[in-house]
Amino acid sequence: MTVPTVGIIANPVSGRDIRRVAARGGVSSSQDKQNRIARAVIGAVTAGAQRVLAMQEPFGIASGALADLKVDAELRIIDVGATVSPTDTHRAAEAMRELGVDVLITLGGDGTNRTIAQVWSDAVLVPMSTGTNNVFPSLVEPTIAGAAAGLVATGAVDLDAAAPRSKVVRIELPDGTTDLALIDAVSLLNDFVGNKMPFEPDKIQTLVLTTARPDTIGVSSIGGLVETCLPSEDAGLIVQCGPGGSMVTAPIAPGLYRDVPVLSAHRVSLDEPIEIAGPAVLAFDGDRERKVSDAPAILRIRRDGPRVIDVPTALRLGAGVFRAGS
Repeated sequence: MTVPTVGIIANPVSGRDIRRVAARGGVSSSQDKQNRIARAVIGAVTAGAQRVLAMQEPFGIASGALADLKVDAELRIIDVGATVSPTDTHRAAEAMRELGVDVLITLGGDGTNRTIAQVWSDAVLVPMSTGTNNVFPSLVEPTIAGAAAGLVATGAVDLDAAAPRSKVVRIELPDGTTDLALIDAVSLLNDFVGNKMPFEPDKIQTLVLTTARPDTIGVSSIGGLVETCLPSEDAGLIVQCGPGGSMVTAPIAPGLYRDVPVLSAHRVSLDEPIEIAGPAVLAFDGDRERKVSDAPAILRIRRDGPRVIDVPTALRLGAGVFRAGS
């Protein structure tokens, strides 16, 4: 018999990067993350989780959160040799998968969750927002997020009903390698890999979006202000930008609106191939990662990403767990 297990991966540097110089993103401190983890663990254990695993990192966020918790469950810190680099999240996700974690609670932004999806595509996630780009994770109360994770981990609620598969952008690069994005893949002109500043509107060429909503921050909002595409819809949105387009005033970063010239926007079906040729830099979920030249990259939107728990649905379906005698 398996032990209902919830894992926690908290990116220690999410919500603290250089983009706060050019915009007004909030800063998520280590103390704030500790408090969120503690609340999430209490919620998960109350809902039935019997084991909680958390990633150890140099800031001691998870170990500090779990140190004084009085809960009826096994609490364990996993040492993956973290050094405060993106590979920490990779190794932690791999370790959690090998250790039989049923549900993974993440603290970070779109980039943190993308890193997990790269190594664990069928993970079951409760993504809590603490990053800069926060379309994939949500601003959910950690106590309730933890409870939802616990309900799914124990099997108290149906997985398909409470945690549908997410859409992702699958990228095939000219050199034969592959990559993915959870929310947006962007083609940028005259930019460079590793640039952490907000996108300049005149450099944005093509947006490939799994989600386009007007109430988001980042390039997803550009599409959403033209045409909405929700996570539940089996489609994506392609937005072409450039000189001569109609201006859309979009919040491309926290507290930072910019006029973006939009030439066109149209929907694409799942698995429909989309070619993006260079010279250009490709950014995935806000991070400039790859360069393409003449040979095009082929992008497809598919519904084969991680499962994401719908917290209100999980709590509604599992409410009986919290009623005496149910």
